[in-house]
Amino acid sequence: MNQINTNQIQPSIGGIYEVCIGVTDPIPMVQYWEQFGYRIGQVGELPASVTKNLYGVNSSLRSLRLYHQNADHGLIRLMVWEHPSSEGLKLMPMRMPGNRWATTLTADVLNILNHAEKAEQDGLPIKYINPQWTVIYQAQKGLPFIDPLVGVREMMVLQPLTRQVFFQRFNYTITNYGNINQAAAFKTSQFTHMGMVIQDDSKETLRFYEEVLGLLRTQDDIESTYEDAPGGRPIFDLQPGERFWVTCFDDPRSSKSDWQLARSGRLYVIRFPEKIKLESCFAQSRPGCLGMSLYTYRVRGLNDYYNRIQESSAEQVTEIIRNEFGEESFSFIAPDGYFWTLICQ
Repeated sequence: MNQINTNQIQPSIGGIYEVCIGVTDPIPMVQYWEQFGYRIGQVGELPASVTKNLYGVNSSLRSLRLYHQNADHGLIRLMVWEHPSSEGLKLMPMRMPGNRWATTLTADVLNILNHAEKAEQDGLPIKYINPQWTVIYQAQKGLPFIDPLVGVREMMVLQPLTRQVFFQRFNYTITNYGNINQAAAFKTSQFTHMGMVIQDDSKETLRFYEEVLGLLRTQDDIESTYEDAPGGRPIFDLQPGERFWVTCFDDPRSSKSDWQLARSGRLYVIRFPEKIKLESCFAQSRPGCLGMSLYTYRVRGLNDYYNRIQESSAEQVTEIIRNEFGEESFSFIAPDGYFWTLICQ
C-alpha cells in the first residue's frame, strides 16, 4: 500500500461531492452542462496502470471537474476514457438495481420540458415525463384558487449520457437545499440529491451508509405505492399493487426533525421488495462506463474511513492512491453493490 501520513483530523463527511460521467469527447458535455450553470475547474490525468488500481479500469483517463457557483458538493466530474468498458445506462428504465441519477432544483421546469420536446421532435435519443405535481412535507393541499399550494413540479429526462430529475418549488423554500444560478439558461442549482435503486427486504445494506460512512439517516422507509405516488409512478414505472420505500442519507449537519434545516447532497435510496423481478445494471454503472457511473464523497480523516471500510462488509477496497487531481482517494463496492470513491478533503 502507498505510504500515507496519518490524518489526525476528526473524521467527517458532507453531502455527495460529485456525480461522475463517463465520456469519450468532453466538449459536447461541457457545452451541455454550461446551460445548467456549471463551469470547468480542475483538469487531471492518470495512466492506465494507476486507473486500474483506483477504478478497476484498464484505460488511461483524463478528467474535468465542473463547478457550480461556490457549491462544495453536487459537482460533476467528466471522466474521459480512452477505452470505455461499456456504453453505460443510456435510456435504461429507472427501476433497476445499479441505476444512478441526479436531481436538480430549477426555477423554470417548463423551459426544460420545451427542450425535451424539441429533442424528441428532432429524433434525438431521449426519454422524459412531463412535470408531475407532488405535495411534499405533508403540506395541506388548501383550496384551489383560494389558498397557496405547497409542492413541487418534478420531471425526468433520460439521455444516453445523462439521467436527470428536475424539480421546481412552489410556495416554500429551503435555504441550504440547492442554490440556483439565475444566469444559467435553465436556471438550475447544483445537484441537490442523487439516487440509487436496491432490493433488500432485510434493510441490512442500508446500515452501511449510517454506521460506516457516518451519514445522517433522515427520511426512513417512506412508502410509495402505485395508488398514492403520482410523481413516482411514471418515473419508476410502478404497476398497480407495486410499491417501493425511500430512505435518505444526508450530510450530518442536516436535521432529522426540521425539514427547513435540510442540506443538499442527499443520497436517495429507492428500495423495491425482493419479490419483484428487476434486472440489475451494476455492470453499466461503474467507472469505465459511459454516462453516470460513479458518486464520490469528500471526507476528512481519510485513513479512519479507510480502516472502517476495510473492517466492514464492503468489497474490493483499493489502496489509498492519488487520483487524477492529485487527491488521496480509495474506492470500494458497498454491500448493496454500488461502486464508491472517497476523496481526502
